[in-house]
Amino acid sequence: MIYENTLITLEIEPSEIPWVKVFTKRNIKEFSECTLDEKTEIFRIIDITEKLMLSYFNADKVNIASFGNVLPKVHWHIMARFKTDSYFPEPMWGKKQRQSQLDLPSFEVFFTQLKEKL
Repeated sequence: MIYENTLITLEIEPSEIPWVKVFTKRNIKEFSECTLDEKTEIFRIIDITEKLMLSYFNADKVNIASFGNVLPKVHWHIMARFKTDSYFPEPMWGKKQRQSQLDLPSFEVFFTQLKEKL
């Protein structure tokens, strides 16, 4: 876990790309069930994370997704994507396109910087 407060937790998804997940603390299934404070906090974290992924990693694109089919709890995936990652332009759940050719800065430094910004 990178960060938590009374509304959300932010966790690392182990991957070849920088990928974090924002979860509500409350066990709810749909974003529409979130309070205004929860919604505001989720989008605050998405905004900060996306901006840092773009500046720190020089990502080609940042993907933001909310599914919850397997884990029926409100959560959002935030992923820095690169033209040379294994799946691009497919989603990370899609068909692998190639061996990754990534040479990225330290994930640990990124996660530390993200925690400090939150």
